[in-house]
Amino acid sequence: MSLPLGRAGATEDGASPSRTDGVRLGPSASSACSLAAPPSLRIGPVELSAVAVQAALSGYSDWPMRVMARRYGAAYSLAEVMIDRFVLDQRRGRSRTQHHLRVTDEEHPVGGQLIGADPLQFGPAAVRLVDAGFDVIDINFGCPVKKVLGRCRGGYHLSQPSVAVEIVERVRAAVPGNVPVTVKLRCGIDDTAQSRARFFEIVDGAFRIGAAAITVHGRTVEQRYVGPSDWRFLRDVKAHVGAQTVIGSGDLFSAQACVRMLQETGVDGVSIARGAIGNPWIFAQVRALLAGAPLPPPPTVHEQRDALREHYQLAEQTYGPDRCGSSMKKFGIKYARLHPEPATVRDAFVATKTPDDWQAILGRWYADDGPGRYPVVDETQANDHTPPV
Repeated sequence: MSLPLGRAGATEDGASPSRTDGVRLGPSASSACSLAAPPSLRIGPVELSAVAVQAALSGYSDWPMRVMARRYGAAYSLAEVMIDRFVLDQRRGRSRTQHHLRVTDEEHPVGGQLIGADPLQFGPAAVRLVDAGFDVIDINFGCPVKKVLGRCRGGYHLSQPSVAVEIVERVRAAVPGNVPVTVKLRCGIDDTAQSRARFFEIVDGAFRIGAAAITVHGRTVEQRYVGPSDWRFLRDVKAHVGAQTVIGSGDLFSAQACVRMLQETGVDGVSIARGAIGNPWIFAQVRALLAGAPLPPPPTVHEQRDALREHYQLAEQTYGPDRCGSSMKKFGIKYARLHPEPATVRDAFVATKTPDDWQAILGRWYADDGPGRYPVVDETQANDHTPPV
């Protein structure tokens, strides 16, 4: 059986890694295609070819990052979270912000994520996202940022189940029936029994109304990103909802971690967030492991160079030559983790100010090919997870 692959439609280029059905794969990942068919994922009527998806990442998952994720193996991606009022205020021709609503053919299926406070705003904003071309509408009940909570958005809704369920109901009623509505949540505001009860009240209400899937991050809002993600809670959620689709999130910084989460919790898919920034290869690596192949080697220096060029070109298309550099600096810093000299290359990206600086880095540090390295996972970002008992 062959390894199912996403339908990304990237343009071929001779310097790119080997590809199958549009997905960039290294040699070991390519060989996995003949081993076994890894599991697929369904979000309502949307059938995904693989279980690893690109999460919504504020400040990161713009059109260039989403396209890179899809081309390199993500089955599905989500745009940066958008405030409902921001979506409703968008006007055609507003060049500095119109990229937020940009959707292109090779992205499908792609999700748009909404965040807000007033339930009345969510339905009309969701319709605008559907009109822009988004295939799935995701509702953010998980953002732990203090400013967001102070404005009664994101994770704040975990403290008020009736309002959260009303939001889901209004979005479900506003968009066509063939457009899935999904919800992103954390485990609760805190780790109290009351918070847990409110979480499940929201989940039960969302599925009763017709939500197609939920994505659950294994930390509370109060935790933000401190301490381990509680994968045991994810196991409990999946056991509670049965056949309903649950996507797990939290501490997914390697392909091995993604596979462990699937095995240890029983969730249907994994949502890779920070672990995919500057590392689009993680999606093909997950595909390979689930097909029964060995972990593919990290991308070579030249494969990294080609990806950086590709990503930069997409950013230039989106922001223009004068603005794309500042957008790409944060990505270059993350890509540097895979280089044989990560600290030196990171510092070089930090110092970039012009497009010429960017090209100079590629010319100096990516000229000679050689083996890459897997990103070193910071112990403050991810933690070991023992199997649930």
